[in-house]
Amino acid sequence: MNKKAAAFEAYLKEKDIMVFAEEELKGDSQHTVVFRSHITTEGQQLPTVVILDDSIFALVRVQIMSQALSEENQLELLKMVNEESAGYKPFKLYLNKEGDLLLDVCLTIEDELHGDSIYAMFALIIDYLNSNYRKFMKRIW
Repeated sequence: MNKKAAAFEAYLKEKDIMVFAEEELKGDSQHTVVFRSHITTEGQQLPTVVILDDSIFALVRVQIMSQALSEENQLELLKMVNEESAGYKPFKLYLNKEGDLLLDVCLTIEDELHGDSIYAMFALIIDYLNSNYRKFMKRIW
């Protein structure tokens, strides 16, 4: 297990946070560890991962909706994704090749990972999703 993942695991144990399932990616040259959980907003459980590896980056990713992109909503949805990404510094929204709507937060961890830094991002993400989830769904549906 990489140092950042071990530090995050220790943080979760210390704070008695038991909402993550941990998975080490076998054979990965960056020693990637994925911590899986979910964020609940508007009654929906959104798959959420924290990805930690040997690089200087830590990634928090939320799947807002799978297969969100369609021919009917493509123009409106792409416009919204660009507007939201331009307006919020810590978050980047995008659509992957499967058309899933994702939110990423990328943090740089130069020396030592502090679990509070990652967990603070969850508060921002939850607040953002609680304020914007309905707007996203209106554009998608």
